[in-house]
Amino acid sequence: MTYGGSVALIVIGAILRFAISYSPSAVNLQLVGVILMIAGAVGLIVSLVWMFGRRRRTVTTTSAAAPQTEVYEERRYTEPPL
Repeated sequence: MTYGGSVALIVIGAILRFAISYSPSAVNLQLVGVILMIAGAVGLIVSLVWMFGRRRRTVTTTSAAAPQTEVYEERRYTEPPL
């Protein structure tokens, strides 16, 4: 789930929970709103952990003189080139 999708779930859930006064007999809209907000928060946490966990990797190389550390970024593209 992306950041935008997570934030959208949180916003839609908050609207259902706090802004809607209509209450149909078959569905509890306040409960659906709470469930959507929780799902959005979990998705946001997971996507942040995934992003920060895969952003940088450290490679340590040892040589005869002194150990050196290289840091590089790994980029993943999801769209094909134009």
